[in-house]
Amino acid sequence: MTDDILKWIEENKGEDPVKLRLRYHKHMTSEIDFAIMQIECRKKAAKKLSKTLENKHFIFPTTLSAEQCTSDLLASFHASLIEDGQNVIDLTSGLGIDVFNLARKASHVTAIEINQIVADAIPLNATQLGLNNISVINADCKEFLTNCDEKFDVAFIDPARRGDGGKRLYALSQCSPDVTEILPLIKSHCQRLIVKASPMLDISQTLKELPKCCDIYLIGTPQECKEIVAVIEFDHTESTPNIHAVTLGKETISHYIFNREQEANAIASYSIPQEQHYLYEPYPATMKAAPVKLLSEQYKVNKLHPATHLYTSSTIINNLPAESFKIEIIIPFSSKEIKQFVKSYPQINVATRNFPLSADELRKKLKVCDGGNKRAMATTLANGDKVILILSRI
Repeated sequence: MTDDILKWIEENKGEDPVKLRLRYHKHMTSEIDFAIMQIECRKKAAKKLSKTLENKHFIFPTTLSAEQCTSDLLASFHASLIEDGQNVIDLTSGLGIDVFNLARKASHVTAIEINQIVADAIPLNATQLGLNNISVINADCKEFLTNCDEKFDVAFIDPARRGDGGKRLYALSQCSPDVTEILPLIKSHCQRLIVKASPMLDISQTLKELPKCCDIYLIGTPQECKEIVAVIEFDHTESTPNIHAVTLGKETISHYIFNREQEANAIASYSIPQEQHYLYEPYPATMKAAPVKLLSEQYKVNKLHPATHLYTSSTIINNLPAESFKIEIIIPFSSKEIKQFVKSYPQINVATRNFPLSADELRKKLKVCDGGNKRAMATTLANGDKVILILSRI
């Protein structure tokens, strides 16, 4: 990243990369091509790498590396899973966002990356970020581990989540590299392994594929579940792993921990929601973890229906791993009410839970537009009634 390239990027950062390529296609140089790629990548990664990209000298080796990289927020959480001063190996480094965050806690990080262009960028970016405890090796991780005698405290791996033609994968054994196949090889080099995986994976299947898993994390934001992270202790003897539902906000973290035995033994309570009472919608990571009866029992909140994973209470419960709403009005789902609905709520955010219509189908039926600060939650109650709850977010 020379001063001239940096200046060119700064002068053109507001431009559309496609239009820049068209403008310069007759006089394209490797420097301009590189600079346009940096503008394109920075636009793509602006939200998820807001902290990293405060450094104007940070470079993207490929556009794919910008699309597939871990966010600053998630990488920071990954780093919290290791202890200060540990010797760590990242077996699938990619752009290196996890490597850089791990390096801020570790004594040393060995970064393995199979793509040479991507591998070559890691030490350059590490220097710009002020990190001098990273070694980079351009190699296939399986081949490296086979020929390496070094021991590490922790290994970190993020296998590719898509197959040929962009096909989405649903099991660890389908990802590349196949973590389940190389578990014995990884075990010969460390006692602890952290596996980052797709949120689409089935938790039960993942635990079967990783028999020494002691903790499994469902990590997300208030809007979506982003990933599953499994922590394997190769000398682990407990049969029941802890399940963590982690929701990362801008300034807060919701961290709920339980196990399958607790959920199996829990007894949920039920009630019909009332106007001016409160409604709780579990965060996406909590929903994926599925402590559906346990939340009711532990927080003394009532479920609306065995298959409706929404909860209600007469007084506000502040520490539930869920979004909180006040129930303003309860509207029966009937032909009469459907016809009148748009007059009162021409713009409202529509959602459905345990309801015969999807949110899109219901929105069309109600003839409303999404937007505003209120929510229409259509759902089924314990007595079988179908209703629309008008909610205001707390």
